[in-house]
Amino acid sequence: MKKEGYYSSGQFASLAQVTLRTIRFYDQKGLLKPSFVNENGARFYTDEDLVKLQQILLLKFLGFSLDEIKELIVNDADPSLLMNSLSIQRKLVKDRIEQMQLVDQAIEDTSKAILENHKVDWKQMLNLIHLTGVEKSLKSQYQDASNISARIQLHEKYSVNPQGWFPWVYEQGKIKEGMRILEIGCGDGTLWKQNSTILPKNLRVVLSDTSEGMVREARRQIPKEEFDYLVFDCSVIPYPDDSFDLIIANHVLFYCADIEKVIREVHRVLKPKGSFVCSTYGKHHMKEITELVQKFDERVVLSSDSLVNRFGKENGASILSRVFDDVVWKEYEDYLDVNSSEALISYILSCHGNQNEHLLPRYHEFSEFVRSKTKNGLRITKEAGIFLTKK
Repeated sequence: MKKEGYYSSGQFASLAQVTLRTIRFYDQKGLLKPSFVNENGARFYTDEDLVKLQQILLLKFLGFSLDEIKELIVNDADPSLLMNSLSIQRKLVKDRIEQMQLVDQAIEDTSKAILENHKVDWKQMLNLIHLTGVEKSLKSQYQDASNISARIQLHEKYSVNPQGWFPWVYEQGKIKEGMRILEIGCGDGTLWKQNSTILPKNLRVVLSDTSEGMVREARRQIPKEEFDYLVFDCSVIPYPDDSFDLIIANHVLFYCADIEKVIREVHRVLKPKGSFVCSTYGKHHMKEITELVQKFDERVVLSSDSLVNRFGKENGASILSRVFDDVVWKEYEDYLDVNSSEALISYILSCHGNQNEHLLPRYHEFSEFVRSKTKNGLRITKEAGIFLTKK
């Protein structure tokens, strides 16, 4: 018996223009389970399943393995999450187009050099090999973009403070006309995109990150003449002493291998009386999320504790004081009031711990568990802020 609003396996395969064998294969691999199975074992699918299939097919076309795809896709029933997912997929397609254009140019240059010189330029061949091996970096960039976006989405949808995090951080920098500014770990440039209408005149802003994909996306989002975009490790900042009036590190320092080395580099390139704004969390930040997932599976570790232990509200001042004087902590007053599960699940899957290992095999069960915990609203503690200091 057919269920109203559902497609049979054959109808679904025909609608998606794939074979029935493909649908069954994704079912076996746990990528695309049917939304309904009747008493005779017949499988039925919905329009939401079609969205998930679109993700699978695009990521497969772009070179992702099935195991990688399984970690990346979630059930995007929420329209805003679906739009977010489509936006990230579009960015990845643009990245691939840009990379393939570089490969095309490199092949043309290499062929031309061989014809003209009648010998192989091995250095040029090495560059070509590096360009044709871009899949791994693109996959990493997609994962980074997905994770960052999932975190921003949760805070944007459910924070009670009407002044968002990025406008607040911008405000703390006291940015004035003519300043020279460096942001390390800029991500996709959200800080500047959200404040683009209030930028004073004659700024010179350098946006940097270790991820080439993040810097490329920042350039797309903020195509302004006063911005420069660089890829480098902030433990070795490629600028002379006394170069910047303000340096911003938004949730960056706890990821750095040698935090003190980074802080000393920041101090070196700051002008006298220049300011350093660096954000982090306290040990209670989002504690209800950790409690939630560990009630479902006590093996899950979301890793936020280890980040805070490296550089957090509790120890950040003592670390900064090895290099800077007069370190001040300013807290962002806020909490989350979450009454829907989709954005919360995306956030959990974006964390840096072992959650995907334990939660993805039980995704539907976990989804129902989170839905039951949020149906009457879930208050989530936020304990985030900045350390502000001057040279």
